[in-house]
Parts: sequence; C-alpha cells; structure tokens
Amino acid sequence: MRPKKIVVTGLGTTSPLGGNVQDTWEALLAGESGTHTLENDWAETYGIPVNFAAKAKVRPEEVLERPEAKRLDPSAQFALISAREAWADAGTPDVAPERLGVDYATGIGGLWSLLDAWDTLREKGSRRVLPMTVPMLMPNAAAAALSMNFEARAFARTVASACASSTESIANAYEHLQLGLADVIIAGGAESAIHPITLASFSSMQALSRRNDSPETASRPYNVDRDGFVMGEGAASLVLETEEHALARGAHIYAEVAGGGVTADSYHITASDPEGRGASRAIAQALEQADATAAEVNHINAHATSTPVGDIAEYAALKAAFGDRIHEIPVSATKGATGHLLGGTGALEAIFTILALRDRTAPPTINLTEQDPEIPLDVVTSPRALGDGPLLAISNSFGFGGHNAVLAFRSV
Repeated sequence: MRPKKIVVTGLGTTSPLGGNVQDTWEALLAGESGTHTLENDWAETYGIPVNFAAKAKVRPEEVLERPEAKRLDPSAQFALISAREAWADAGTPDVAPERLGVDYATGIGGLWSLLDAWDTLREKGSRRVLPMTVPMLMPNAAAAALSMNFEARAFARTVASACASSTESIANAYEHLQLGLADVIIAGGAESAIHPITLASFSSMQALSRRNDSPETASRPYNVDRDGFVMGEGAASLVLETEEHALARGAHIYAEVAGGGVTADSYHITASDPEGRGASRAIAQALEQADATAAEVNHINAHATSTPVGDIAEYAALKAAFGDRIHEIPVSATKGATGHLLGGTGALEAIFTILALRDRTAPPTINLTEQDPEIPLDVVTSPRALGDGPLLAISNSFGFGGHNAVLAFRSV
C-alpha cells in the first residue's frame, strides 16, 4: 500500500523563551536565553550546587482558570496550554471524536503532584492528601487531559522514553495515521520537573552545568568548556493529519512529516553508546521511511545537551549516518537557548525544525565561543538562510535508557 503523506497543520508551545510559538521563535532567532537564576532558596536550604534553570516564561496560572489548573499537575497544565494553541492554529479541525487521537509524552510525569502529596502526608496526615493526587501524578495525565478537552476518542496514548519521549510520540502519530487509526492526531510532550529533588539528583550525576555566576550562558553545546545541561520546562504540541484530510478542509500546511526512526542502544542506563550505533540507525530509519538519502538532508536540529560526553556521542552518530558530508550540513543546537525540557524537548525542537523549513532559516546556537575540535560540525551561530528548492531536515532526541528517536521533515 502506498504510504500516505502526513502533514503538520498546527503548532503550539509554552517554553522558557515565550508563551506561544511566535514569541518563542522570535526569541530563538534573536539569540535570547531562557535560563535564569531561580528565585528561591533551594540551593541554600538543601545544599544543591545549582541555583538556576530555564523556567517557562509564562506561568500556567496566568493562562488557565484556577478551577481547571488545580486539577492538573503543572506538566499537564503546560500540555493543555500548548495543545490549545496548536488546535486553534490548525483551524479547530471539524473531525469526528472517534477519528481524533492523542499521542503525547512525558519523561517524568506529575513530579510536583507526587512530592507535594508526600509532603502533605508527612506534615498533615493522610486525610489531607488530595483525592485527585493519583490522576494528577500519573504519566498519562497530560494525554488524558487533552483527550477530554478535545473529545479525542480514537485513542490517548502516552510515551515515557526519557528525553526521546516527545520525538517518539510524533513518530508514533505518523505511524498511527499511516495505519488509518485516526484522521487527526495531537502529538507532543510536556515536562515540569524543576524541583529540588531533580536538581539534586542530576547534580549528583555531574549532569548539570554549575555556572551559577552566568546562568544565561550555562548551556553551551559543543563548546570546549561545556559542563552539563540546564533543566528546562514547558510543552510543545503539533496537530498532524493526512494530507488528504488537510486539503479537504482547506488547512494551512507547515511541513510534511516525512518519516521517523526509533531504536535502542541497549548499552547503559544513562550514557549513550559512544559509537552512536543506535542513534545512527534511528537516523537511517527516519530517512528510509522518508524515501530519502543522507545526501538530501539540508539541516539538522541536534539533541546537543551540552554534556561533555553526550555531544561527542551524537557527533559519532551523525558521522556514521552522513559520512564526511556531515561537516557541510548546517546544525542548530537550540538547547543553548531553551535548556533541556526532558520529555517535552523533542516536540519543541520539532517545531523549531518545521519553522526553519518554513522560513528557510536555521536558528542560532548560542553560547558557542570556542568549538570543541573533536566535534567539527558546521554549527549555526547566527540565523542562516537554508537556500531555495525542496528542503529536508531531521531532528534528533536521545534519552536515558538508550532511547533514540529521530524525525524527518520536508518543506512544502
């Protein structure tokens, strides 16, 4: 059976750079940083060596009505805000509920709800624990909230593959549309895990940057002195549908989802395979599904977390997938600006990749002052034109547990 063409018709986000897609994209192109010193006493109280993060620029309580927000963990609040923007951007598709699906993701889920309930139990007893605690902390809470908000009854599925989660959710949506399980799917991911326990844990792993004196420049992918990633939060959502369905309703089409690849390293619970074998297979799968070759790729949004080991492992994967041509492909590492949204990061970077194709402009990688000679990529450090003609781009996401997910997008 001939594959269907799957397209993106709606985008939404709430991120460290802005409360919507337009503000976020403009801030990214302007080279802004979403990372700032935290306005709390966590570092002092708990002895945490990191006192900064990339918090969402617009707080969910500024957007949602209180009765609605109080029944959702912050991660699900972010998901709902971004999905509503994407749905409106898609023109509020008129689709039968049984033909509307949700493929959503998170890396951690309702962390705040879980730990707030634990604090309440210890301090005030079991009778004061909220009855909505479990529905708020469960990882599928965001998918369930979207399903109920949009009356999506085809399915509401959840991916939890660490930092590859939302990229995998979009790859799943592509496959579910190909299988005819829905006509329209809301896909993406959300995370709200900037909490003392995660900051302490990631710090203990030596995974976080400790540039407390300069948080805006702490995330510095590919720089020789990179020392870890920056915690971020927020959500990003995309509306996907078959091209036939989109054209029939006169929808605006941003880009084609040309393919996706999902693999596993089976190497280490936190470290990537240093040879990048699983990641390079995911790239190859995405390009094969797109019926494309490595020679056709014009742009890459890299995972590039700014960890000393991770950035090199990704370069090994890119070199294996593209050969020497990798040194000629414009690469953007946008976590320098947004921080790392964990389970939400892949969907946000998918949006950046789509907008790069729409505007034919690769976004900049900030904070790169001295590039690591072991990673000789063509890194974009100021907005760069991608040229004329058809464009093909990929977006990479890799997560703890050896999860690899890659998406391929085509310009329209």
